[in-house]
Amino acid sequence: QVHLVESGGGLVQAGGSLRLSCAASGRTFSSRAMGWFRQAPGKEREFVAAISWSTGNTYRATSVKGRFTISRDNAKNTVSLQMASLKPEDTGVYYCAAGTSAYVYTDHTRYTYWGQGTQVTVSS
Repeated sequence: QVHLVESGGGLVQAGGSLRLSCAASGRTFSSRAMGWFRQAPGKEREFVAAISWSTGNTYRATSVKGRFTISRDNAKNTVSLQMASLKPEDTGVYYCAAGTSAYVYTDHTRYTYWGQGTQVTVSS
């Protein structure tokens, strides 16, 4: 079992920054990839970024490259998403997820455990 808790969401103006954190616990999370997804009202869940906990390999969606950075802190068992140059279209509920293996996938069905989500709202 893997337990995930997100934090750091909020309201920010366009062009601003936010940092999301995901605290992970459980016996096997360190052997998994960790991902961030987001979902806007009326839209499907969308891949944002992912990182392999063991190798540090990362992958980001084209829409956030150059603006978002995903990282991990092994000592604190946290995965973070640093978001900069935020746009109104970045608005949504952001979810942290733990994958089925160490491989990084963009498909949400490859992720087994999910946090409760944290709201990010970017005003224009």
